[in-house]
Amino acid sequence: MSLRLYVSICALALGLLAPGHAPALQPAATPEAAGLASERLAPLAAAIEEGISRQDIPGAVVLLARRGRIAYLQAFGARDPATGAAMTHDTIFRMASMTKPVTSIAAMVLVQDGRLRLEDPVSRHLPDFKDLMVGVPTTDATGQASLRLEPARREMTVLDLMRHTSGLTYGFIGKSLIKERYNAAKVTDPGQSNADMAAKLARLPLQNQPGTTWDYGMSTDLLGHLVEVVSGMTLERFFAQRIFGPLGMHDSGFTLRDPAQLARVAAAGTDPATGKPAVLRDVGMPSWQSGGGGLVSTAHDYARLCQMLLNGGELDGVRILSRESVEQMTRDQLSPDMHSTSTKFPVVDVRREAGNGFGLGFMVRTDEGRSAIRGSVGDYTWNGLLGTYFWVDPQREMFGIVLFQTPPAAYVRAAGYWVRLRNLAYEALAD
Repeated sequence: MSLRLYVSICALALGLLAPGHAPALQPAATPEAAGLASERLAPLAAAIEEGISRQDIPGAVVLLARRGRIAYLQAFGARDPATGAAMTHDTIFRMASMTKPVTSIAAMVLVQDGRLRLEDPVSRHLPDFKDLMVGVPTTDATGQASLRLEPARREMTVLDLMRHTSGLTYGFIGKSLIKERYNAAKVTDPGQSNADMAAKLARLPLQNQPGTTWDYGMSTDLLGHLVEVVSGMTLERFFAQRIFGPLGMHDSGFTLRDPAQLARVAAAGTDPATGKPAVLRDVGMPSWQSGGGGLVSTAHDYARLCQMLLNGGELDGVRILSRESVEQMTRDQLSPDMHSTSTKFPVVDVRREAGNGFGLGFMVRTDEGRSAIRGSVGDYTWNGLLGTYFWVDPQREMFGIVLFQTPPAAYVRAAGYWVRLRNLAYEALAD
């Protein structure tokens, strides 16, 4: 198939995704028209095909856009390895933690509305979060590890939730006595409501003093509940009315009810931890509207979100955020004296020595020359445990979306391909 014919097919397909609504990003007539070199895009496909042949990933959708034009959109491998159904550009993926930027955008919409302030104590809206305790690990006289509880020196704020400095953590990343309590309380139970989740968190001690440590965890989930309480809507409804509907993101949400959409959902293949077919959440059944990880979406839909951010908060005449809000969200918000509990894997290495910080929902590059990952100062990114990744580079006027559907045990392998594909995308820049 010729490149020009391929781009024409992309244009037709993208138009069919959202009939009667705001137009999708327009495909470039050629990659060169968007500032990418056609011949240097070929290694991206080779990298994905290698991953599929090695059974590291079942399939993928990759989208690259620059200067408001889609320069590369391609689907590879199987959407469902069990049936052999082919991956398509409109495949729907469980986005996992790529939900977090959307929840952060929702909170910032409420800030713009004057209904929420970044400096608000969380307890102003959720009274159960006043007078929290912090768990300090100690060793008793018998040598047994235990927790000493001390009062939080200050209250967590909305800003803390948005930048993961609230003191909340995740029970399934790393080990600690606090994390054990999280797991025992089942704070990520898929059958719970956001109110249920918040009630559990309010009864548990914090992992860190608020404002002292970047610790990736339940902060954005609690932020999602805060959006519900302040707006008076479920998180799903708020997303639909204030973000997805206006942007024409018609395949994005927490639960799919249309059989045609359900037929496009990606499966994850074999779980390397068990050797058996991976079992992921049934997105056709109502479930916890997790602001930290519950969304499903497509490359097309998420591209509209990325382009809105790259445009400074507006797309196709629809403004979601002010330019000032986008600039604040994508600026490093961590002070020099804050610690980081990052896993130190490049795609989530939120440390100054790695040249990264964290804004309000995104990891932000703060320095040149400190990372093996190509990019520019000011680019921002995040990813998901189930194989999803994106980045936005304002200096280069570009963004990329790489979507696999893989089980949690395959995360490190998937991340290796994200880095490889991102670096190859920068190699393809023509100017």
